[in-house]
Amino acid sequence: MRIYPAMDIRDGKVVRLIQGDYDRQIDYATDPERVAAEFRTAGTEWIHMVDLDGAKTGATYNFDVLAKILKAGPVKVQVGGGIRSRQTIQRFLDAGAERVIIGTRGIEDWDWFQDMAHAPEFSRRIVLGLDARNGMLASHGWIQQTIIPAVDIARKVSTWPLAAIVYTDIAKDGMLEGPNFEQVERMAEATDVPVIASGGVTSLDDVHRLCGLPIDGMIIGRALYEGKLNLAQALAAAAA
Repeated sequence: MRIYPAMDIRDGKVVRLIQGDYDRQIDYATDPERVAAEFRTAGTEWIHMVDLDGAKTGATYNFDVLAKILKAGPVKVQVGGGIRSRQTIQRFLDAGAERVIIGTRGIEDWDWFQDMAHAPEFSRRIVLGLDARNGMLASHGWIQQTIIPAVDIARKVSTWPLAAIVYTDIAKDGMLEGPNFEQVERMAEATDVPVIASGGVTSLDDVHRLCGLPIDGMIIGRALYEGKLNLAQALAAAAA
């Protein structure tokens, strides 16, 4: 079970959005490199980075932050937010990202996403980001709501050579109220692609409960920054 500490970047700063609302932002740090170093010291092998400016606009505003994270020490980074072209995928991989996350364009342009997912050079390097409210997908940095069930998309890609699916329950994200365990389990049972749960992980009990589900890992954000959960302890619990 992998733990992915989250770094959401806006205007070069580490922040969190409450339930994906760009008007409800909490600022945590102005130095992403320092935060990444602290995560690495705690023992993480992965960092989950999202360019919030990119997710909203489709442009990669915070590309240079990836270089800072990688400079902080040996760590694998999966990065998303505004990745909507083959060139951008390749740019992030060339810069050292282990994986890239595709959300909005993958849903809007299915033929393009299928081509990217099956391109030999991107095999097991692309993550599908599925962000949902009440089980229905949202896009464009969670601003636009659809009526597409997230589990339907997970079923469609079940045999694809994807690295993972990041499933985010928007209602739980940043709320410190625990994950939506039922929806996470439904997602994991709908596909053979490894599922990473995101949204609401707050306590060691949450970590233990998610470890009991058939998923690959979990993303933890606000709980780490506000001292609700210790990263080293969460990593130990997941390893056990």
